Amino acid sequence: MHQEVDEQGLIEIVETEGVRALHFGTDPRQSSMLLSAPNELHSKYVRAMMVWLLFKQQPDSVLMVGVGGGSLSKYLLYHFPQCQIKAVELRQAIIKIAQRFFALPLDPRLKVKISEGARYIKRQSENQSELHDLIIIDAFNEVDMADTMQGINLFSACKQLLTDEGLLVINLWGTSKELFKQISWEMDVVFQGKVLFLPVRGRGNIIAIAFAGGGDQYSMRALKLRARLLEEQYQIEYIDFLKDLKRNNSKELKRVIKA
Repeated sequence: MHQEVDEQGLIEIVETEGVRALHFGTDPRQSSMLLSAPNELHSKYVRAMMVWLLFKQQPDSVLMVGVGGGSLSKYLLYHFPQCQIKAVELRQAIIKIAQRFFALPLDPRLKVKISEGARYIKRQSENQSELHDLIIIDAFNEVDMADTMQGINLFSACKQLLTDEGLLVINLWGTSKELFKQISWEMDVVFQGKVLFLPVRGRGNIIAIAFAGGGDQYSMRALKLRARLLEEQYQIEYIDFLKDLKRNNSKELKRVIKA
């Protein structure tokens, strides 16, 4: 239904059976929206990126790298009225697309910066610290993860910008096994082993969640109760998320929560 080209390449909007999707000239969806429920999260991996709610009650200051169709930004604005978001996006055209085709609102709580995400994070961390209680990174090009969104220096800068109990959530592409292995090692080093991985069922995405401090205010019993309550409130599959976290992080869970 729409096609344009910017300095980074092709941008396409495709609508099929009530779902509007953003593509970068290739088959993978960069973002999607159910037209009958534009404020909800349609994509499985985007819902999985909300796993942080198991460990944090309310985000106050969020840094988001990679806007895409704006699904997560819009969702946070809709459900968390006190939330302030700084969104960093490489492509100016993407912001206009998100506003025009994906109902990303003009909201004073959302500040958008056009910049390369890794450069922005590193620059901010040089003279500031403890700015955000949540950092969300979802930065992909037409075929894979953005190659700048990795490295000890980047994750150290992220940690510098997080509050003591802050969380980093990043969308990784698990089918690139060597790259995933490298990034998971880097995160493990920087966050001292306090990193959990959530594979997205039926997808190649793996959502990593890193703890600047720890999640030890929660026990597994409390997390099970919280998962049920969150699932009822948001209609997101939190019970499955917790099961998959336990299945894939048997040793790591002990570092961030009580028994």
